[in-house]
Amino acid sequence: MLTVALPKGRIAQETLEIFETIFGESFKFDDRKLILETENFRFLLVRNQDVATYVFHQAADIGVVGLDTLEEQGLDVIRLLDLRRGVCKVAIGMRVGEKLDLTKAEIKVATKMVNITKRYFADRAISADIIKLYGSIELAPLVGLADMIVDIVETGATMKQNGLEVIEEIMESSTYLIANKNSYFEKKSEILDIYEKINDVVKQEN
Repeated sequence: MLTVALPKGRIAQETLEIFETIFGESFKFDDRKLILETENFRFLLVRNQDVATYVFHQAADIGVVGLDTLEEQGLDVIRLLDLRRGVCKVAIGMRVGEKLDLTKAEIKVATKMVNITKRYFADRAISADIIKLYGSIELAPLVGLADMIVDIVETGATMKQNGLEVIEEIMESSTYLIANKNSYFEKKSEILDIYEKINDVVKQEN
């Protein structure tokens, strides 16, 4: 049996739909339940930020999580497949009309994604004071907390509504199928079998 960690919400729904396409049966969590047991799988419903942790510690054999989360957390898991879902970008946003002034002694950046942001500015030898926020990131430049933000952007509508605009893209992200390294060796045939079946579905869609 394979244990699969899924992030609550749309990605879990879309992943279960892939399993329904593959196996021709229904995969649905009962109301408020966090575990779904079937003949060959046990699905766990966890927070998006926790998927890679469950997989890394082998509480789950495989999982589905965004590339941005993997890059931010840096956990040592196997990235098996880009599912080409949940496509978005990690981008820098500033107030409309403002430009990135790299001559400033230090720039202030508000973000949830501290590690991605640190790496980005360090690679460019720019001194950045990174302020970690947990939500409402767009507010930071409007009230003088930060010069800019680094955030996930799908359409850019949220930034626009708050008087911000994307000035630079840091990376593109989408949903990935990941595996625990030990599980990959212990359950290789099962994991490769589901990998190939999911890959066929993804290829047909694209």
